[in-house]
Amino acid sequence: MTTDSSERHHRAAEAERGPVAVAVVTVSDSRTEETDTNGTWLRQAIEAAGHQVGGYRLIRDEPMEVEAALHAMAFGAARVIVFNGGTGIAPRDTTYDVLVRHLEKPIPGFGELFRMLSWEQVGAAAMLSRATAGTYRGRIVFSLPGSPAAVRLAWERLIEPELKHMAWLVAPEPAPNHAPDDGAETTR
Repeated sequence: MTTDSSERHHRAAEAERGPVAVAVVTVSDSRTEETDTNGTWLRQAIEAAGHQVGGYRLIRDEPMEVEAALHAMAFGAARVIVFNGGTGIAPRDTTYDVLVRHLEKPIPGFGELFRMLSWEQVGAAAMLSRATAGTYRGRIVFSLPGSPAAVRLAWERLIEPELKHMAWLVAPEPAPNHAPDDGAETTR
C-alpha cells in the first residue's frame, strides 16, 4: 500500500467513526464564563469542525482543581481533553506540573511543533511555553497556553488536522456511551 493510499484508507476509516467528543478546560484565576473567550472559541471551533463538545469546565489555577478536572473529563464522554491556561513559568502556572505527572505516554512532538510555530508569532518568548500533550486513560490530553492566539494556533495548525486520527489511534474502541455534556460546568 502506498503512502497516499494508506492515508486515504486511514481517513476513510476515521470518517466512518463519526465526530470526536472534545472536552475543554479553561484554567484561569481571573476569567469568568462571560470572559472565557478561549473556552467559547474552542467550543465553537469543535462544533464547526463537525465534532462534539464532550464537556466544559472553568477552574482556578490550583493543582487540586486541575487534577479533579482531568479525572472527571477522562471518565466522561470526551476522547480528547484540551486544557488552556497555566502553562507558563510564573509561580501560579501549575497546569503543566499537574498534567505531566499523569500523562502515561507523552507526545513530545506537539510541544516542539507548537513552540516552533509560536516562534513565528512571538519570537523568543515561545521558549517560555510549556505546552504539552500525551495520553491519559485512553484519552489524548493537550495543555495550551492561555493566550487566544496560542489557542487558535494549536487548534487550527496541530490539533484539529489530526484530531480523528489521534482520538481513534489511542483508543480504537469507542468510548463508553455517554451523552456529550454541552452545558457549562464552572468550578469556582
